[in-house]
Amino acid sequence: MESNLLLLLQLLLGHLLTDFVLQSNTMIAHKRKYIAGSWYLYLHILLAGVLSYVCTTQWGRWEIIPIIAITHLCIDIWKLKKRKDNLRYFLIDQALHLAVLLVVWLYLINGFSQLGSYIAALMNTTKFMAILAGYVIVIFPVGFIIGKATGRWNKEISKNNKDKSLKNAGRYIGIFERVLVFTFIITGNFSAIGFLIGAKSILRFSDSKGTRKQTEYVLIGTLMSFSICIIVGLVVLALF
Repeated sequence: MESNLLLLLQLLLGHLLTDFVLQSNTMIAHKRKYIAGSWYLYLHILLAGVLSYVCTTQWGRWEIIPIIAITHLCIDIWKLKKRKDNLRYFLIDQALHLAVLLVVWLYLINGFSQLGSYIAALMNTTKFMAILAGYVIVIFPVGFIIGKATGRWNKEISKNNKDKSLKNAGRYIGIFERVLVFTFIITGNFSAIGFLIGAKSILRFSDSKGTRKQTEYVLIGTLMSFSICIIVGLVVLALF
């Protein structure tokens, strides 16, 4: 088991070296300009295959080089043709690369036959399903509940507040906040919740333009969010 995990980490290291350490801004600019006509692109995909092969030290499995190189080429050309360099395409690009690494890893360890039974066993584990359900609850339903509960105050503040916030910033802050609180609960790090409250208080209330209504609104939403997440976390712990 440990050797299999090591192999996966070695493949991951090869990818990280290729995409982030040994890829300069000059290479990236040249690839974006010429796409399939860029010799930097082919140097890059050759590095991807060779480094994966070297990092795994699977000297008898030379097929690692063409598999990684060809799939890396296809993914990179797809991204380059989009002509967009934003977070969305970066995450999709990296997710595709990681998916390829996972498939290669399963191929090298002959793990395809075991994958189905492992997933089935995981889905039939109370602990895993409780944690998964907990994260889904705190990310989606809890956000909906808090939004409905504080909606009337949000409208009141929005009418008098000319300083517009970033689009959907509050939503994403709330999601990360609830995920962190839930994670702290199920891992037994209850004291970290106090640190999170303190950090948020400093950041949200340090603005001298903030009114009493805004302060009360943020405080209500925060306490409501934390309370529900703590309850969900304690219920999940009780199910273990």
